[in-house]
Amino acid sequence: MLIKTLPVGHLETNCYVVTDENTLECAVIDPGAESNTILGYIEDNRLTCRAVMLTHAHFDHVGALGAVLRETKAPCYVNKRETEARVVGVIRSFKAPENTVFYGEGDIVKVGSLEFKVMETPGHTPGGVTLVCGDAIFSGDTLFRLSCGRTDFPGGDMNAELRSLKRIAELPGDYDVYPGHDMATRLSVEREHNPYMRHALENL
Repeated sequence: MLIKTLPVGHLETNCYVVTDENTLECAVIDPGAESNTILGYIEDNRLTCRAVMLTHAHFDHVGALGAVLRETKAPCYVNKRETEARVVGVIRSFKAPENTVFYGEGDIVKVGSLEFKVMETPGHTPGGVTLVCGDAIFSGDTLFRLSCGRTDFPGGDMNAELRSLKRIAELPGDYDVYPGHDMATRLSVEREHNPYMRHALENL
């Protein structure tokens, strides 16, 4: 499994291209902006995109979604709760594209030999998910390095966020964590040093 991190847009959202190196099939996670950058990487490396997966549908994670879907013809995967109407403003309403598969807890998306297992992790948004693939976790804006996603936007819920952090922390073993913003981290580090995750583990 090859993981390419592409920080895109003015918020430097992490878009991930995750590739089965044997088949050169890939998944794109959170195409937030700069479709040319994302599509250029796919084309330059002769990859075939089989899935475009969203951890959640905030504008900075979906800005290049339409262009990537048009060019790759891949299906879009998102949790259905992300399609619920939101207050117009910083959080914009998200309308699922025609070629959308709604995924939820326990679902598995296969890309070549890779399997992405869906964990529903609401809190930052009602339909936020975390994707687990091998020894990697793609946590969107639920879990950051030594922090977590904000919950003061419409649809946010800090109690739900803490419960989601606890679920992630209780995954067996250790994982590389690839968040929606900032640097990658290790789950073992977050269990020990992330104040939000520690609070969740100690109090929930």
